[in-house]
Amino acid sequence: MLLVRWGDAIEQEIRICTFLNKTRKKKEDGEVENGTAVKEQDKLRKRVNDLIKKQKLSAVRKILQSHDYTKPWTADARAKVGSHLTELLVRTAYIQSPANQQDHDLPDVRPAFKHTFKTVAQGSMKSGRKYGVTLWSAKGRYAVMPYMPMLVPPLKWSGYDKVAYLFLASYIMKTHGAKQQREAFKSAPKEQLNPVFEALDTLGSTRWRVNKRVLTVVDRIWSSGGCTADLVDRSDVPLPEKPDTEDESILKKWKWEMKSAKKENSERHSQRCDVELKLSVARKMKDEEGFYYPHNIDFRGRAYPRPQHLNHLGSDLCRGVLEFAEGRPLGSPGLRWLKIQLANLYAGGVDKLSYEGRLAFTENHLEDIFDSADRPLEGNRWWLQAEDPFQCLAVCINLTEALRSPSPETVLSYIPIHQDGSCNGFQHYAALGRDTVGAEAVNLVADRDPETYPDALRARKLINEVDRKLLKQTVMTSVYGVTYIGARDQIKRRLKERSAFSDDNETFGAACYAAKVTSTAIDEMFEAARAIMRWFGECAKIIAAENETVRWTTPLGLPVVQPYLEMGKQLVKTSLQTLSLQRETDKVFVRRQRTAFPPNFIHSLDGCHMMMTAVACKRAGLCFAGVHDSFWTHACDDDKLNKILREKFVELYSQPILENLLESFEKSFPYLDFPPLPERGDLDLKLVLDSSYFFN
Repeated sequence: MLLVRWGDAIEQEIRICTFLNKTRKKKEDGEVENGTAVKEQDKLRKRVNDLIKKQKLSAVRKILQSHDYTKPWTADARAKVGSHLTELLVRTAYIQSPANQQDHDLPDVRPAFKHTFKTVAQGSMKSGRKYGVTLWSAKGRYAVMPYMPMLVPPLKWSGYDKVAYLFLASYIMKTHGAKQQREAFKSAPKEQLNPVFEALDTLGSTRWRVNKRVLTVVDRIWSSGGCTADLVDRSDVPLPEKPDTEDESILKKWKWEMKSAKKENSERHSQRCDVELKLSVARKMKDEEGFYYPHNIDFRGRAYPRPQHLNHLGSDLCRGVLEFAEGRPLGSPGLRWLKIQLANLYAGGVDKLSYEGRLAFTENHLEDIFDSADRPLEGNRWWLQAEDPFQCLAVCINLTEALRSPSPETVLSYIPIHQDGSCNGFQHYAALGRDTVGAEAVNLVADRDPETYPDALRARKLINEVDRKLLKQTVMTSVYGVTYIGARDQIKRRLKERSAFSDDNETFGAACYAAKVTSTAIDEMFEAARAIMRWFGECAKIIAAENETVRWTTPLGLPVVQPYLEMGKQLVKTSLQTLSLQRETDKVFVRRQRTAFPPNFIHSLDGCHMMMTAVACKRAGLCFAGVHDSFWTHACDDDKLNKILREKFVELYSQPILENLLESFEKSFPYLDFPPLPERGDLDLKLVLDSSYFFN
């Protein structure tokens, strides 16, 4: 909780000042007569000061605790101090916006924050729980952005908090306060973690820059009101006027309309703030020749860029305004991949054609591509129909430059070309289970032309609505344990977006049917994957029943601890409100440990694959960026990337991963009986090397 963290910061500041003042006073009063002791005191003070300057707060805390200059504060004391600070901030912090519309000579000065209470409904209950919130009340281009891209390469990782940023606090793992995760990482030998360090250093060494032409288009759209290319409308929905009537049915309808309008406006405000944050970073960095994104990992080992607002992990807006800072000549292979990239970004089913079909799509739309590049907002705006419009526009600009050049192969390209896994979660399950049928269904083995896929789902009652977009989320999340209710709600949301049915009951019924048929088809097609998922769940249940957390070590040596513990609550009265502080207990959250283990384990493996690929690409001289199961490089190097990522997948699954996992469980819990490994097929993993659509 933020208030507790603020209180903790004040506590440490007080302890630091107390420590420094006491040692200084002792020296001045001559209480320390021994020369060696004086030198030791000076040395200790200097060390503390140096650590403070370098933001090494955890090291400072250890020094202070070892000298015990003051007793540790309790959590409620920290919360009360943090609450008082927040109250002072709300009372005294003001911002000055541009002149208001009523009087252009007067600035608009307003409080920067406001503290209020909101009631959040719970389920079907009309009443809900009341929460106190402190809101940033500024509108427009005002934001606090502590972590920005770096203008120099990040420092190399060498430990839990060592280092990445030069001065800002940096932690290699996002543990969300879970002590067991931190301790497991810190206790692992450095040699064991070196592959993870090297991979994160590789990801952080990629140099980026802002695509100014795309940013100019974004700024024009935004300044004219947004509501184009998936940008939110900058205007609010008008609130309906209260009808002059006592008719309860009419008033009830008005109340629902008012509630809906306010909800829509709240969501738009949130989205506008998000866009402003992204654009603030882009505008600040647009004139830089290049910048870098330090990376860290979550507890499963998936890598993320540390700066949150504008990075390649983000939305189409983010990806559209970012490009590699280093340009490389397209060459003949690069020109081909640039055309394929455009078709992939346009989507709408085009991205599932064969490579020849995608190339033909691009060739058939050259005039639209040229027009998009020349007159993005004044022309026929073909690029706006793409599923990823800003990325599509960036490729249109680069492709236009190349095709109009007398030597297209020599044109420099800065565009990251994506290679995405085909339902990547199931690919990992198929490899674990050596499942030939499942491998064929997700392109793990060779050359199954996407245009010849059977309609496995057979959702005949929804024949006019069943397409990839309707079922994609359900298929993708089924590998991570989505329930029938979750699948039903996912499909229902897609159907409501399309207004496919006349009323909610019909939509609900159609969603139920589609979810059931989809789940049945997935079970039949991925029977081996389901068997492994059940085995994961049984093992986790056995461990958690002993009040133990599920732990494992990834093939790259990263220790993983599932952080799910039961939470206790403590009420603390502060000057702002009564706070409910959540605290981890010593009791394991059994159900969460069981349900989360299958997806977490698979995520830890896809993290390994991405890291292995990143390091191999760097050693081969390729520029690399990655987003979980999407690997990026220059167009001219895409054939090399395809070869490397397949080789690394085979290398990863040539290890006895499930056997090692079972052995680690039996070693950690020799008094427990675990079920035997599920039966596996006879898939030859080397077939992956020749599969054109494994990543595509």
